[in-house]
Amino acid sequence: MMKVAIVNQPMDMLIPPHQNSIGLWSYNAAPFLAQTWDVHVFGKRNAAQRAWDGQPGVTYSFMPPVVPNRALIDRLEGPYNRMQKERLPIYASRLYYLDYIAQVAWQARRKRVDMVHIHNFTQFVPVVRAICPQAKIALHMNCEWLNQLDRQVMGQRMAQADLVFGSSDYITQLAQQTFPEMAARCHTVYNGVDPDLFYREDGVGDAPGREQRLLFVGRVSPEKGVHDLVAAFPLVASQFPDAHLDIVGPISVLPLEFIVGVSDDPYVAGLSSLYDEEYGAYLRRLVPPELVDRVHFHGGLPQKDVVQHYQRASILVNPSYSESFGMSLVEALASNVPVIATRVGGMVNILEDGVTGYFVDRADVAGLADTISGLLRDEALRQRMGDTGREQILRRFSWAGVAQKVLDCYATVLPDAQA
Repeated sequence: MMKVAIVNQPMDMLIPPHQNSIGLWSYNAAPFLAQTWDVHVFGKRNAAQRAWDGQPGVTYSFMPPVVPNRALIDRLEGPYNRMQKERLPIYASRLYYLDYIAQVAWQARRKRVDMVHIHNFTQFVPVVRAICPQAKIALHMNCEWLNQLDRQVMGQRMAQADLVFGSSDYITQLAQQTFPEMAARCHTVYNGVDPDLFYREDGVGDAPGREQRLLFVGRVSPEKGVHDLVAAFPLVASQFPDAHLDIVGPISVLPLEFIVGVSDDPYVAGLSSLYDEEYGAYLRRLVPPELVDRVHFHGGLPQKDVVQHYQRASILVNPSYSESFGMSLVEALASNVPVIATRVGGMVNILEDGVTGYFVDRADVAGLADTISGLLRDEALRQRMGDTGREQILRRFSWAGVAQKVLDCYATVLPDAQA
């Protein structure tokens, strides 16, 4: 049986109920991969994840920290930035969690894995290549770093990977355009959804309290555009006195240099001004006093609790300025909930405008409010969009289908693999 090591970022949470989006990918795809492969999932040990054996056929290993990475990086970041090019921040250097990937790579070598599947961290590729020269490497990008960071360095690392996965056609095409000489090794591997987990029997508008609830699900950070949704809500609330806004997700602002600081998109780069104060405090300040009991910040929740919010929602709203995939869109549509989203990134591969929801322009608060209000007025349209959305999601985003696409790609570089 062929062996694969799935290498998560050191900050990824893999064990329920704590998972982040990449942790959910590994957790949900692994059992399907394990039907034909020997699957080993690697993450970083911390207080919440030290051991896990809850998935038959899948081995989880959590690497203990060897050096105090955060303290080390804080000390080195200033001198590093003065020495390095602007487009290779320290989080993309080999210094960043070198102890973690070295441990993973040596375990992968001892296990004689055939494929090492790395999420996002391009600097892990040359380390794995040096320690596991016999293994094939798949670099799985859930962000735009390949085209945003230093082209020469990204190209060198990409050249050492046998496969490059993008979480959406948007991410895949950016990689192919930036590195046309390596376009053939690039493939789209979507995120998936459990259709049974998000199944709802009652239909849009039937559940008590559901008819006028707007929902945002995701990390609450400037690039997600939550401030535009909060600013639009008073315009909606003036027409719908029973409307509520539920914001589900941790207030977890990514460091400026992760997305906003390296983006060439003027809309995204313009978000830098929102880093001048604490983002959660800024959002709360946008809520008029008379609406504080109708705007709810729920924080990060286990997925089973997030599902309950989808069950109550009338519309899922994602006003992101930058979005590599758009997991909340897939989850909402799987729950028969129509979507309003900005026409950016991977979301254009998910939402069918006018059929399963609507696209709006970034930063257009008035336009966002008008679109929300129009859809709130038409319960029958919401029902049709939700039903059509679920049908499409079942065809395109099942975890079984995602895993099969991965296995098919593995087989292109490992001819003996049983995909």
